[in-house]
Amino acid sequence: MDWATAASMATAVGTLVLALATFVSVRSANRAARVAERTLLAGIRPLLVPSRPQDPEQKVGFADNRWVRVAGGQAAVDVSDDAIYFVISLRNVGSGLGVLHGWRFDPDRLFAGDVDLHPPLEEFRRLSRDLYISATELGWWQGAFRDPAEPQFARARDAIAARQPMTIELLYGDYEGGQRVISRFALLPAGEDRWLASVSRHWNIDRPDPR
Repeated sequence: MDWATAASMATAVGTLVLALATFVSVRSANRAARVAERTLLAGIRPLLVPSRPQDPEQKVGFADNRWVRVAGGQAAVDVSDDAIYFVISLRNVGSGLGVLHGWRFDPDRLFAGDVDLHPPLEEFRRLSRDLYISATELGWWQGAFRDPAEPQFARARDAIAARQPMTIELLYGDYEGGQRVISRFALLPAGEDRWLASVSRHWNIDRPDPR
């Protein structure tokens, strides 16, 4: 073997070693970046559940100057000839600010195992104003039916009058508009005029579900 051939082989081996080192370094850097991204997202991720029974009562106002009071761990409904008002007392147990986007009503109680897929996003009603709940803090959701001719108005009115369990599904996400979640809440009659709130299922929209 002459020196030229030996030099060429040495150069080739060196290039191969450098390429492998670069590949390992890039792969390690990508892995570190993904870990950093997941850590960042986890730090701004909200998760809404019913508030605690010992949490204070909240007074929630609607655009038509209607006010509804809701106790900790409960929901509240208020029915008039022209509108039906809903409120749920919530707590954000996540680590980031929660921004509520929309809601969906069902006059029956839907259980966690009824369906594996979340409801279509187009079925959610957009909130008329932004609602924010800080991490680990108390807050609320509010919604209303205002058209007596709408089929959902009659269904909601009849379910409330019959004191039957109902379902409210909330769509929300982080303050950047990502990490959207759908949480399914049940409104359960308690006594003659109280409604307890419970949560049975959470769906991740913008990232993989753990199930």
